[in-house]
Amino acid sequence: MTRTPLRPLARILSARQNGENPDHIERENIRLRSEDTRARSQTRAEGRLLLLGVAFFAAFLVVGTRMGQLAASVPEEPRSAGTGTEISGRRADITDRNGRILATNFSTFSLYAHPKQMVDPKHVAVELEKLFPEMKAADMERRFTDGRSFMWLRKKLSPEQMQAVHDIGDPGLLFGPRDMRLYPNGALAAHVLGGASFGAEGVHSAEVIGTAGIERAMDARLRDPALADTPMALSIDLTIQSTMAEVLDAGMTMMNAKGAAGVLMDVHTGEIISMVSLPDFDPNDRPAPLLKGDPGDSPLFNRSLQGVYELGSTAKIFAVSQALELGLVTPDTMVDANAPMRWGRFKIGEFEGHNYGPLLSVTEVIEKSSNVGTAHIALMVGGDRQQAFLKSLGLFDPVPIELIEAPGSGPLIPKRWSDIVTITTSYGHGMSVSPMHLAVAYSAIANGGVLLPPTLLKRDKIPEGTRIISAKTAKIAASMLRRVVTNGTASLGEVEGYEVGGKTGTADKVKPGGGYDKDKNINTFAAMFPVSDPQYVLVVTLDEASENTGPKPRRTAGWTTVPVAAEVIRRVAPLLGLRPQIEYTPLNAVSAQQ
Repeated sequence: MTRTPLRPLARILSARQNGENPDHIERENIRLRSEDTRARSQTRAEGRLLLLGVAFFAAFLVVGTRMGQLAASVPEEPRSAGTGTEISGRRADITDRNGRILATNFSTFSLYAHPKQMVDPKHVAVELEKLFPEMKAADMERRFTDGRSFMWLRKKLSPEQMQAVHDIGDPGLLFGPRDMRLYPNGALAAHVLGGASFGAEGVHSAEVIGTAGIERAMDARLRDPALADTPMALSIDLTIQSTMAEVLDAGMTMMNAKGAAGVLMDVHTGEIISMVSLPDFDPNDRPAPLLKGDPGDSPLFNRSLQGVYELGSTAKIFAVSQALELGLVTPDTMVDANAPMRWGRFKIGEFEGHNYGPLLSVTEVIEKSSNVGTAHIALMVGGDRQQAFLKSLGLFDPVPIELIEAPGSGPLIPKRWSDIVTITTSYGHGMSVSPMHLAVAYSAIANGGVLLPPTLLKRDKIPEGTRIISAKTAKIAASMLRRVVTNGTASLGEVEGYEVGGKTGTADKVKPGGGYDKDKNINTFAAMFPVSDPQYVLVVTLDEASENTGPKPRRTAGWTTVPVAAEVIRRVAPLLGLRPQIEYTPLNAVSAQQ
């Protein structure tokens, strides 16, 4: 550092020449030097104070942030370090086709105890019994005092229950955070979703695993950490599902049925828009399976998929479609319909002893639902070709759909395929399949003859199907089904503007000891709409339905299932975006009135 002299010679000489005192120059330089030294000292002091202030501010910020984190965190017991695999409770959401939540995760707490840390085990046992009546105080006190160090008390707690337990105030009662599966729509789509439970459990987390339905079938995808933030979209439409469940529930009550099933399928994509089985259950509180009685009476039983029933007359269109495809008949071909028909020791009759013969056209066979006419058409086809055709429709195998119950829900097929089996199968007896099987098979007719694999997942790309019949045959078959509604056994299925076509099926239930129960039916209506350009197939089944407003009970599908299915179509068709069409009356049907 360069220092300025206190008595610079140049200034001293100049001052003497001017008669000034040179001492003043020295005093002035001393004063300036002192002020400069003081200024530099002050600057250094201010810098040090600023640095110290910044350091204190940073320290307080770190401490404050950590205190905030601790205040917002959940109290946890200390854990020893270990190399075990961490339990992951994360699970992807499930949504309907429009992104509305069907299943999601909910943060909750478990309740466990360290009995050795309890202050008053007897008091804790009494208070817990007040909150949870299923916990008996005497049993709890015995377990608290038998020397154990740990015990689970509750796997899930509501916030209100957690606060109530906290108010007991014993240090031996502890809470552990975890996620649980939540189904915000309750019982809606319960058989599709199935339910979830806890797998591997710890006091700090629990693994959520699927127990039934699509939760179990797609468990690996839902638990994949890479896809945990990507919801799995189903083909189900929540609004359609709700509407269909409401109508079927009302239909069960009106028709005195003990169960109902419904499947709505998009015939061009194979997507299941709605699948309903009643009675149902709430997957948030999944009931235990029935240990006695008929498992089919359990609300857990999925009638749409697991319920395999005889098709009844809904199968007749398959026999006719195959005969049309093989060129054995045309819609106007006359066939023997004289009832009763005898085949060996067997007698084939019509419903309530009717005789539609001696001859009916193939169209009239479907329209009037003639067993005898269908039997003769099936004999033209032959048993081997009949089996091959039904197999091609998927009626010999479990439905390939994304439900864990699907592989175990295979059809019931006769062991021997004799001529009489060929006859009875043609009109829907002796072979049992599910409503889902029927919906898939009818969709192959509705979409122009192509069998598409069904799915409960929303499809971005339509898979390539398998052609079963020609588009021409499919169109003829659809027009026949339309005549069943306009002129035949399903007249109560007409929905103005939506060109409903379909086939009724009434099958007596098989008795446990063999034979058929004439007073207990499975009634089915398989429909497609609109027939001029089919978009959807609907299958509705009622179990032991009976329409009792008349002088005697009416148990056929035409009186029970058909009006319920018609109401479903009337309600859901506008929701599906289908605009009603005007059906013009033929000119030769118009007459002048006075």
